[in-house]
Amino acid sequence: MRNRANPVEALIVVDVQAASVTGAGALPDAARLLDRTTDLIARARTGGAIVVHIQNDGPAGAGDAPHTPGWELHHPVQAGPSETVIRKTHDDGFEETTLGGLLTGAGVRSLAACGLMSEMCVQATARTALALGYRVVLPYDAHATHDIPAEPGISEAVPAAVVSRVAAWPLSRDADVTARAADVTFTAPGTRAAH
Repeated sequence: MRNRANPVEALIVVDVQAASVTGAGALPDAARLLDRTTDLIARARTGGAIVVHIQNDGPAGAGDAPHTPGWELHHPVQAGPSETVIRKTHDDGFEETTLGGLLTGAGVRSLAACGLMSEMCVQATARTALALGYRVVLPYDAHATHDIPAEPGISEAVPAAVVSRVAAWPLSRDADVTARAADVTFTAPGTRAAH
């Protein structure tokens, strides 16, 4: 894991929605995830960074189906020029959304990604950001997922912490995977960090 001091210009908060962080369907480590994402959002706002809340539109009957209680974002949004919500229907927060255009229009060159699920939407969004040339910071303690249940003849159950670690591992070649969300710093887009 690397730990770079250079600040990022945007925070992408992926799918932190009620169905996955509260009640019976909550992630095993939801309390930690909420603590870290709350802190990241507050510090991104203070630093003048762009904050983008990605909201997944699940299929009918799913916990995150649009306009159901589970679909609601957990974190309050301070809508304005530096904070917005982008809805998606694919794992990748860039696919068929305005995320790329928003970041380009704001002059963002670097971003941090957090939220859920580690091996699905967080990883897919981070991979596309890297492919588009952004510097990506992935704070290891600010993304999470569910346990993968046992599959007879294939494998035993896989604990959520292991799934998250495996999801972050291939990103660490190109992204800055930091151990702690507290180590991520923020600045407004267009602000050059001193080297």
